[in-house]
Amino acid sequence: MKTAEARALGDRVAAHVRANELAGAYALLAPVLARRTPFAKLGLIGQAVGKEPAGLVDDFLELVASGETEGGWVIIGTALGQQFDRDPAACFKRCREHIIAADVWYGADILGERVPGPALVSHFEPALALLVPWREDENVWVRRAVGVAVHFWAKRSRGDRRLAAQAESLLAFLAPMFDEWEMPAVKGVGWGLKTLGKAYPELVAAWLPAQLPRRHRALMLRKALTYLSEEQRQRVTAS
Repeated sequence: MKTAEARALGDRVAAHVRANELAGAYALLAPVLARRTPFAKLGLIGQAVGKEPAGLVDDFLELVASGETEGGWVIIGTALGQQFDRDPAACFKRCREHIIAADVWYGADILGERVPGPALVSHFEPALALLVPWREDENVWVRRAVGVAVHFWAKRSRGDRRLAAQAESLLAFLAPMFDEWEMPAVKGVGWGLKTLGKAYPELVAAWLPAQLPRRHRALMLRKALTYLSEEQRQRVTAS
């Protein structure tokens, strides 16, 4: 599928959603979800859908979720991401519900990289506030998505020194999760720390010693240390 074809299909699907013809919209989309379609092309379709009225979009995304396809989570995440500016709290609420419904690591990762991650980049303080309850959510995939969102922010930051204060805020935010024990969430949070360490190694090296006395998974520390220099690693482990 070419980019122009994806945009055209997105417009057609969105028109059906706008007319509340949800079955027709899904019939157009289903063949694309049944084959391996690049996420970038699926994202173009999701962007078009996400511009439609929230109520209709939510109903359509429930239909997409019922198909339980990997590409479906891309459509859902991208469409929801388009709605953050309209109602941030509702956007995060629906994202959380879909993460739970997906009940698989790639669902959490796809949604985390398309809703809370971009929200942190564009609306840092409001998005961080909305993520607070996710740190202690009873669902392990929701907790995993916190780390995925931080990973996305850190990747987009490219180590910009002007964003160092936000990086410090994210490290403080993740501190209560350093002793996370369920492995799916450990991997997500560790991923966030790993990418923060790549973008802001000196901040992560200064933050880690205070976390080490707490009971933690070895994998969490290994990921956090990944991109630190040998001197920084020795300083952390010696402490």
